[in-house]
Amino acid sequence: MSERDAVRPVRGRRPGPSWSRTRTWLRRHWDLAALVLLALAPAVVPALGGALGGQVTIVFISCILALGLNVMVGSTGLVHLGIAAFFGIGAFCHAILTVPTEPFRWSFLPAAALSVVVTAGVGLALGAPTLRLRGDYLAIVTLGFGEVVKVSLRNLEQVTGGMKGLNPVPPPAAGLRLGGVDLGMQFAVDPRWFYALALGTLAVVVVALRRLERSRLGRAWMAVREDELAAAATGISASRVKLSAFALSSALAGLAGCLYAACLSTTADPNAYDFNRSVMVLCAVILGGLGSIPGTLVGVALLVGFDTVLAPWADAAIQQSGINPGGSMLLSFSGWRLALFGFVLVLVMRLKPAGLMPSRRMAAELREARA
Repeated sequence: MSERDAVRPVRGRRPGPSWSRTRTWLRRHWDLAALVLLALAPAVVPALGGALGGQVTIVFISCILALGLNVMVGSTGLVHLGIAAFFGIGAFCHAILTVPTEPFRWSFLPAAALSVVVTAGVGLALGAPTLRLRGDYLAIVTLGFGEVVKVSLRNLEQVTGGMKGLNPVPPPAAGLRLGGVDLGMQFAVDPRWFYALALGTLAVVVVALRRLERSRLGRAWMAVREDELAAAATGISASRVKLSAFALSSALAGLAGCLYAACLSTTADPNAYDFNRSVMVLCAVILGGLGSIPGTLVGVALLVGFDTVLAPWADAAIQQSGINPGGSMLLSFSGWRLALFGFVLVLVMRLKPAGLMPSRRMAAELREARA
């Protein structure tokens, strides 16, 4: 065999999956790969069976809430400052249907399903009269709606429990047994069960939203965001597109509220669903990148993880080191966390105005606007 024949590629053989293809897939779908790693984490991180598991679960629930807001703000371009109101409506609806002190006493799944439907209906009711509003005007309406919901939850004491909230909210699978194991008790004593439930729900939401992005409806959202008049000229009904965004965003917020109430076994007081929570979620979406599902997950992990996981850990470390024996706020990490959060947010927006991981379309729009 000649030297030329030796180096000639063998025909009929297909090369196996190369590392470059794997790397390309991971680059495009790293969020799904991260969800798989998080699903395996409880087996190798014992701390997730304690307080850390509950803290990370709150981060997962916040990711679902932020993904709902991203449908409105990132995909459709509608400013929404009242997402926490729908979060609270979902939590209180679920609690009313499940707590032992109320006459319904439903199980988790039907109560969560009805709560999501109710929250989506409220979103449609808010969206229908505001279809012609955009920008600051829509932001003011959603801000006002959020305040109305908070005050209503506070004053309807006979229904919502007022400032005390509703409790105890039973855990999922309460009263069910599988192989002699009380599943409801497992949810109550082992945070890893709620961890798995919240992570699994988040994975389903991520996959569903990815498919929606590539669907006709997802493209219609983007068309309305870029130019509503041009979208209407091509036959897209802007009213229907906006209403669908209102409904889906509200439904995801209601789903997050159901998980939140069940995880904490209480709705907490209505102040937990105030304007500050809406702004925090909006900042997470903007920080990660408008219109980007991976960016939204990263933004929530940084902001909510910073406030829920890192801040308590840092305070405990400072207390154990003996640096702050008197408990002074000036020497605690929590006392400076908002200032640090604001500084980092300003820095990121200055260096990467499109967000940490913006969608390609949004990044191209910002480049064109700045050109």
